Amino acid sequence: MKRFIILMVAGILGAVYLSAQTGAGRGNTMYVAVKTVELKDSTGFFGRTVAVMNLGDAVTVLRVNGKWMEVRSAGDPNLSGWIAAANLSSKRVTSSGRSVSGGELALAGKGFSAEIETQYRQGERLDYTAIDRMESQNVPPRELLQFLNEGQLSSGE
Repeated sequence: MKRFIILMVAGILGAVYLSAQTGAGRGNTMYVAVKTVELKDSTGFFGRTVAVMNLGDAVTVLRVNGKWMEVRSAGDPNLSGWIAAANLSSKRVTSSGRSVSGGELALAGKGFSAEIETQYRQGERLDYTAIDRMESQNVPPRELLQFLNEGQLSSGE
């Protein structure tokens, strides 16, 4: 009986694992789930940018390599490259059709939940000046790589 229960649990876990993998499998269609994402010529942050893809763009998965997926654009079959898997979704991400201001988009990016939005609308103005200042800083990838190399730091993935 104990063996039967262990086999059942293992079978269920295996089925869950396989169903989770099917959305990201080779040949499947995925969609860009972020406002913009760089399509790279190789895995990793420092890969050369081939193109920029936009929210909702469809891609076909060619290969999965850890946290990265090699994809081909559905809109331009000649365009392929690597995107971090976290930037893709098996479901098409669309806007609600309602026009969204830059300020609203920025607030959503700062983690506004329904509860925080309610506080915000009640006049409890939250100050995101420091976050805005941090987000406005831009370090070119070449300078970042030079910093990592000079400091003998790992360049990550």
